[in-house]
Amino acid sequence: MVVSFNSIQKPIQEELKVFEGKFKDAMRSHIPLLNKITYYIVKRKGKQVRPMFVFLSARMLSTPTETTFHAASLVELLHTATLVHDDVVDDSFERRGFFSINALWKNKIAVLVGDYLLSRGLLLALENNEYALLQILSKAVKQMSEGELLQIEKARSLDIKEEVYYDVIRQKTASLIAAACSAGAASSTKDEAVVEKFRLFGEYIGMAFQIKDDLFDFGDVDVGKPLGIDIKEKKMTLPLIYALQNAPRDVKQKIIYIIKNQNQDKHKVSEVIQFVQKSGGIEYSKEVMLRYRSKALEILSEFEDSESKSAMYDLVMYVTDREK
Repeated sequence: MVVSFNSIQKPIQEELKVFEGKFKDAMRSHIPLLNKITYYIVKRKGKQVRPMFVFLSARMLSTPTETTFHAASLVELLHTATLVHDDVVDDSFERRGFFSINALWKNKIAVLVGDYLLSRGLLLALENNEYALLQILSKAVKQMSEGELLQIEKARSLDIKEEVYYDVIRQKTASLIAAACSAGAASSTKDEAVVEKFRLFGEYIGMAFQIKDDLFDFGDVDVGKPLGIDIKEKKMTLPLIYALQNAPRDVKQKIIYIIKNQNQDKHKVSEVIQFVQKSGGIEYSKEVMLRYRSKALEILSEFEDSESKSAMYDLVMYVTDREK
C-alpha cells in the first residue's frame, strides 16, 4: 500500500511553503522570455521529492536553517536543469504529461534554459557563501553527466553487464538524491560521519528509485511515458540485462538484434517486453530494489525516533512502492 503524500509532508509543510517562494525567486530573470519559460516550469513542477529529502534530513538532526533552504533550492534548480537537458538528449516532447521545454521552444532555447538554471544554482551557493553545499552538488552534477555518457556509450554495443548498470544508475540518478540527503544533513550538523551516513542512505534510495523506474518500462501501468521507451532508446536496464544473461545464445542474439535494428517497431518491442516478463527479469529486479531499500532503512534505524524520521521512512516507501 502506497503511503499518503500528505503524511510525509506534515513535519516539513511550513518549510515547503516557504521553499516554493524562494525557489521561484531563485529562477527569476530580467529576460521576459526566460521568465515565461521558468513560470511554465514552476506551474508543471513535480512532487519535489528531492527538496523533501533535504528538509527531512535536516529536521531529523535539528531545526532547518537558511542553509537548508539554500540546499533545497540548489538541489531543485540542478535537478530541473538536468531534466530540461535530458529531454533534449532523449528527443522527448513530453514530461509529466506536459509538453517539454524543447517541444515548445525548440532545442537551442531548452539547452540555454538548462544552462541558466544550472548557473543560478551555482550562483545561489556562491552568493551565500555555501561552499560546502557547492562542493556536494557540483560533485553530483559531474557524476550525473558521467553516468549519462556511460549509458550512451554502452547503448552502442549493448554489452552492458550488471556491475556497469549499477555504476550508471549510481551516477546518473542516485548521486543527486544522495546529494540532497547529505546537503540537508550538512545544513544541520558539522559531523562529517553523520553527513556521510545520510549521503549513503540517499545513494541506496536513489538506486532503488531508478530500478523501480526501469521496471515501469515492462509493466502495464500508465506512468506517463510509452511502454518500452527504454528499449526504443536502447537503454539497457536491469530487467533486460538479467533476461539476456540467462537466455540461450540464439535467443540472446535475436533480442539484441531487435534492440539494435528494430527498436521502432512496436510489435518487435512488445516481443522484447514479453521476453523479459517470462525470463524472471522483473522479479529479480524487484528483489535487488528491495535489497537497496533495506540497506537504506538499516541506516535510518540508527537515528533517534521522531516525526521526521517516520516521515522519512514513509518517503522511502513511497518512492519504491509508487505506481508512477
